[in-house]
Amino acid sequence: MEMSAAAGDLEMSGRRQRPSTVKRRRWGGLRQQWKLLGLFEIDQQHEFYSLTCMMKEGLAAATQSTIDTAPTNELSDDDYRLEVTQIHKDFTMETFAGPVFASLRGSLGMTEQEYQHSLCSENCYLQFISNSKSKADFFLTNDKRFFLKTQNKREIKFLLSNLKIYMEHLRKYPHSLLVKFLGVHRIKIPHKRKKYFIVMQSVFYPDDRISARYDIKGCEVSRWTEPAPEGSQIIVVLKDLNFEGQYITLDQQRPWLLRQVEIDTHFLRRLNVLDYSLLLAHQPLHHDERHQSLSFATLIMRTKKSVNPGSSPIHAGIAAVPGSVPEDDSTLLSSDVDGSCLKPSQAGDALSGGTLETGPGCEAAELQDFRAQNRRLLPNLKNPLHVIDGPEQRYFIGIIDIFTVYSFKKRLEHLWKRLRHPGRSFSTVSPQTYCLRLCHWVQDHTK
Repeated sequence: MEMSAAAGDLEMSGRRQRPSTVKRRRWGGLRQQWKLLGLFEIDQQHEFYSLTCMMKEGLAAATQSTIDTAPTNELSDDDYRLEVTQIHKDFTMETFAGPVFASLRGSLGMTEQEYQHSLCSENCYLQFISNSKSKADFFLTNDKRFFLKTQNKREIKFLLSNLKIYMEHLRKYPHSLLVKFLGVHRIKIPHKRKKYFIVMQSVFYPDDRISARYDIKGCEVSRWTEPAPEGSQIIVVLKDLNFEGQYITLDQQRPWLLRQVEIDTHFLRRLNVLDYSLLLAHQPLHHDERHQSLSFATLIMRTKKSVNPGSSPIHAGIAAVPGSVPEDDSTLLSSDVDGSCLKPSQAGDALSGGTLETGPGCEAAELQDFRAQNRRLLPNLKNPLHVIDGPEQRYFIGIIDIFTVYSFKKRLEHLWKRLRHPGRSFSTVSPQTYCLRLCHWVQDHTK
């Protein structure tokens, strides 16, 4: 699904869209940077400018409807079947299961105003250059927080028909690695084909310091991508064979990851799907993130900051590190937990989802088992980011592309690939085999 753009194509596109006005010249430097990253600003000369403007206008109206409507405590069957059509000047847009996705966004700690601001700001969307075999178009919000992807009707019907069990899975496992779908819509433009599209959370967010990206399927056929030249700024999403010889180093987090991958892939097996990808990226932790003695008060604040939308780069002029606690938060720390810290006997209760109780006089040394824990330290808080911290690296992990059903056509493809690639592993296998193979890959490549 992710991107690797040919430099030659990018250069040709850049020449076709050379700035000519003062405003275009002002953006020229930024466009050159995005061009190297495989992203294009969708400006007025871009072929998708009109479509993305309609998307923004339609999403602004759809989200405003949610803002103006009091949220319901319980979702009904009618909410899952709801289709709302809004008429605009040059198009109409339908929103499917709006209350359901609004509920999911809220469970991720995301306000509707924040969601609307990111999707509908005056800043242009970015076109995402993908090496995906599908014919889908990929767009990215200007802050790179949300993906918009066109889908065919079959894929949309599959998602909506399984939406209730998908929501139940996320409710039961709030730290699931499954990609978070935040909206499903259809645009109708007179005399043109209807366009279905989904909005989803970007796994690689925030991406400011990410040093490597991988798309993992757990097999070997066609699973090598030529890396970008040394020193190049072009972002290439690498594949399974590129990762060989490396490990995801998590230490205390490893058992959790293995279990969650098993839970999520078994869920997909129940849906009879295959060919999904485990997206993986990593970035080095800052020195103060690796080596610090944290009181429980600080751990609580880091966790709260990690799920607080106000701490994201959208609201700050600098790139924020999820979960970081600025120095000027010291007064907030003391007032928020009243100077208390967690006793070791209560720590296990916290990790198992029990009620937190605090008491005075606790030493920071008593919490050494918790220093390597990331925001999942407090299981009752939702995690809006696909982030896991190891001792030296911060990992971004998510499971995407979950629409491929093991149909009769796929069974024939499996038989054909067995003849073409004897003794080698390939992506088109039964959902059971695919599930177990990906679990084994994670087990073999983590420590």
